[in-house]
Amino acid sequence: MTLIAEDLLLLLLDDDSGKPLADSTKLPRVLAGALVVELAMNGALRVTGPNEQIKKDHVVVAGSAPDDALLRRVFDLVATASRPMKPQKVIEKSQKNLSKELVARLVAQGFVHEEKDKVWGLFPTTTWPARDTSREKVLRDSLRSALVDGTTPSPHTAALISLISAVDLTHKVIVDADKKVLKQRAKQIAEGEWAGTAVRKAVSDVNAAVMAAVMVPVIVSTTSS
Repeated sequence: MTLIAEDLLLLLLDDDSGKPLADSTKLPRVLAGALVVELAMNGALRVTGPNEQIKKDHVVVAGSAPDDALLRRVFDLVATASRPMKPQKVIEKSQKNLSKELVARLVAQGFVHEEKDKVWGLFPTTTWPARDTSREKVLRDSLRSALVDGTTPSPHTAALISLISAVDLTHKVIVDADKKVLKQRAKQIAEGEWAGTAVRKAVSDVNAAVMAAVMVPVIVSTTSS
């Protein structure tokens, strides 16, 4: 079973150009968020609620450590922290180099291949066009079924939809459907009962982490001008 983060990246890479649909600010954070969401879904981590010893809306260990190295790294970050962190902070601390590590997995699995080039013969660029689209087709079909046909998504599909919605790219992944309808349906799924409180909180904090990261350069630019 592939990670939610791996499937998410596969969907967010353009098949032809090999370029990510999300920019370099949003992409690593939504991928880190996918790891947090998966750990919450698996019961390895949870988000605290009201009337607990630890302040609400903080991430704490709830189960055993996962086998996967990337999931284990996020789990260990939470387990060894000097004080409990909010999901947004866990995401920020987990996003460094994550895109590179996940795309290397997709290359190793044969889903994409790496192409190196230079813009104007000067600036190095790397892209990852599709090689084997079989997995991606299955994912898109499941997303389309839930978003367009209105079927009940599996937790894995619901997580993907929620995360893609958090970076407002649902219409880029499902291109031949009404953007407004897609957005509304994706929001319904993200806020639905497909997962517990911890997972929904993790998803909402992905959006918060992305928005905070996007706003920082805007604020800095405005302040300095």
